Amino acid sequence: MLRFITRQPLSRRTMLRGMGVGLGLPLLNAMIPATARAQSAGAPRRMFAICNNLGVLPGEFFPADAGRDYTPSNYLKALQDYRADFTVFSGVSHPNVDGGHPSDISFLTAAPHPASSSFRNTISLDQYIAERVGNQTRFPSLTLAVNTGGRSLSWTGNGVAIPPEQSAASIFRQMFVQGSATEVETKIAELDTGRSILDTVADQVHDLERSVGAADRARLDQYFTSVRELENRLQESKGWERKPKPVVKEPEPQDPTSPAQYMAKVANMYRLVRLAFETDSTRSVTLMLDSVSTPVVEISGATISDGYHNLSHHGKSEAKLAQLRIIDSWHMRLLADLFKGLRGVQESGETLLDRSMVLYGSNLGDANAHSTTNMPVLLAGGGFRHAGHLAFDRNQNYPLPNLFVSILQRMGIETARFSSSTGTMSGLDMTKA
Repeated sequence: MLRFITRQPLSRRTMLRGMGVGLGLPLLNAMIPATARAQSAGAPRRMFAICNNLGVLPGEFFPADAGRDYTPSNYLKALQDYRADFTVFSGVSHPNVDGGHPSDISFLTAAPHPASSSFRNTISLDQYIAERVGNQTRFPSLTLAVNTGGRSLSWTGNGVAIPPEQSAASIFRQMFVQGSATEVETKIAELDTGRSILDTVADQVHDLERSVGAADRARLDQYFTSVRELENRLQESKGWERKPKPVVKEPEPQDPTSPAQYMAKVANMYRLVRLAFETDSTRSVTLMLDSVSTPVVEISGATISDGYHNLSHHGKSEAKLAQLRIIDSWHMRLLADLFKGLRGVQESGETLLDRSMVLYGSNLGDANAHSTTNMPVLLAGGGFRHAGHLAFDRNQNYPLPNLFVSILQRMGIETARFSSSTGTMSGLDMTKA
């Protein structure tokens, strides 16, 4: 239940109740972003955001020189076949996002000081997209994770985390396995149950609005608008329930049983996202790679003897660094496989990679130092005129939220700001289409 703060003598536990329904209220000093929907023309664009919360070894990831003709770093050599399809960024970070490991929950929100006791998160990039174009697909968004204990990249406008799904098999069944007629009608009945929450508590809504000040009335109005929009989205979901699900030729993925099978889990998620985009089941996906919660990683043909987190705090030990290079290199290999899969699918005369933005990065620039500056980030696909290596000042970092504004605009969403942005990403241009 969400609580609220007001100058009026109302209980912090106040809920609106009616016909067995309880509606919690927001913190009245929290703004709820207004929702606007953008209609995309022609073939859709999509976004897939990936955060590895232990990052990569910066010296192995960042190129030494800038521009389109940069010399690939050791890690980027694995992506050479897709060199023209991505831009790598250095000298970027989220302004005022600090705190080491807790900063992963701000990777797509850029909300400042995530480790502070008073921290309240803001809407994440994927949910900003989902609120505006999510009604055009069966799933407004997908929130995925590997080995997480519940940590999520996806946050609502009220600062609430969306629990991630960790089973690729479960998501596959939701997307592609058609339920029986009885199961479909049961699901529709469940959606109907949540459609009229505000109607059942309408009188209490009006009483509450009369008892608070003007500022809180405005905030309540925003909150209730949010609830009503959620109800509308439930009804849109109801419409999808009776539509046949897409048919794919690929078999249902098998979920590895051990968290040590980390790379197999990542590969499953990448294939799943490619299928989701190929069938236009969703246009907004996040994937939290919770490396902090990953034990000793099993990699065929390699010897990894320590837990992932411990290896990241290598203290410049060559033995640990050697194992980290193996793990990091596998991340790049799997990313190359994702690019290959997306580039191998045609859509409206372009490849699926051309139509999809893949954002890969980390909240930590250097896990060994718990640094949240100089974040390793690359953006692939999406129809941008990719710039090779965009190198910004590593002492006075360029705001990464500017890239988020460029992504939103590429999605067809008209906005000039997101979080602490100052504009669009300098040096990254869109193609004409």
